[in-house]
Amino acid sequence: MGYRNKTYVGFDADTDMRCYRLMQAWKANKHIDFNFYNVHDINSNPNLTSESTIKRQLRERFENTKNFVLLVGEKTKNLYKYVRWEIDQAIERDLPIIVVNLNMKREPDENLCPPIIRNGLAMHVSFNAAIVKYALDDWEDSHYKKRRENDSQAYHYKTSVYKELGL
Repeated sequence: MGYRNKTYVGFDADTDMRCYRLMQAWKANKHIDFNFYNVHDINSNPNLTSESTIKRQLRERFENTKNFVLLVGEKTKNLYKYVRWEIDQAIERDLPIIVVNLNMKREPDENLCPPIIRNGLAMHVSFNAAIVKYALDDWEDSHYKKRRENDSQAYHYKTSVYKELGL
C-alpha cells in the first residue's frame, strides 16, 4: 500500500451537508492544517450512478486514507447503503476512527452513533475545528496504534483537553 496522507469523511449527505461544508471551510483556512477527500465529487460525474460504481470509486479513495472521520448527526445511525459501508471499510482497513458528534456531545452518543462503532475503538469528539484537528493530530499516533491490539472500546478526551484548546 502506498503512502497514506488523507482523511476520509463520512456523513449523512441529506441532512449534514452544512457541517461537511463547514469542514471544507476549515480546510481552506490557512490556520487549520488538515485535508480530506471530498466524497461528493463522485456525484458530479453522471456516469457514476450505480451503487457498485460509486463504491468502487470510494474504495479507491480509501487506498490513500490515513484516518476516517464520521460526522454523526440525527439520522446517521440509520444509514446503511453508504455510511455503514464506509464504517465497515474503515474497520477492515484498520484505520483510526474519529467520531464527530454534531450535537456537540464530547463522548460517545448512545442514541445517535451507529451501533457498529458506538462501543468500538474510536475517539469521540464534539464538532469544533480545534478538537477535530487535535484528534486528527493526536489519535492515531499517540493512542490508536497502542490500543488497537488489545482494546476495542470507545474513547473521548477529558475536559482538560477541551479547556487547553479554549473550548
